[in-house]
Amino acid sequence: MAVEIFDCEQGTPEWYQCRLGIPTASEFATVLASGRGGGESKTRRTYLYKLAGEILTDEPMYSYSNDHMERGKTMESEARDMYVFLSDLEIHQVGFIRNGRKGCSPDSLIGNDGMLEIKTKLAHLQCEVLDYDEFPAEHKAQCQGQLWVAEREWVDFVSYWPKLPMFAKRVFRDEAYIKKLAAEVDRFNNELADLVEKIRSRKAA
Repeated sequence: MAVEIFDCEQGTPEWYQCRLGIPTASEFATVLASGRGGGESKTRRTYLYKLAGEILTDEPMYSYSNDHMERGKTMESEARDMYVFLSDLEIHQVGFIRNGRKGCSPDSLIGNDGMLEIKTKLAHLQCEVLDYDEFPAEHKAQCQGQLWVAEREWVDFVSYWPKLPMFAKRVFRDEAYIKKLAAEVDRFNNELADLVEKIRSRKAA
């Protein structure tokens, strides 16, 4: 599949339309999730139903937003500006990247091989990241997923909170992890297709 890049603004109706009905990197951890005792994860099943609803109604599933999330969006531009100043790299902001039945919304593209992913963390969480000085494992599915979707080689992960040092770590492709991720996303998409077909086969009330 060819990589498609959409230059829409994230969070707009056009952006939601681009990602309609496909799993995205921000939810790849949900796709990988398993329930207690290795059973089915409730959050994974819920995500499956939400995407099925998008496909069947052709209407996007709007995400919940709160004041903290809105503040995070505002601070993202601050973090991006600081990253550009410190790294002296040119970046290109994009809205969405689609590659077959999967997609991602990187915070920026860098050259032909790189990407930028920014997280704004509360002060105590930023202190934790700075203390450990390692790429936070909870973001692995998203970042490796972005590299897989966009067919790129590395992502600069940035964690930011005002008045604290910025954390930045370059992460390269983990091919073994991506292979596992690809298999699980394919399995998820097959389940999604079966569910949509099952519901379509029922007569409308």
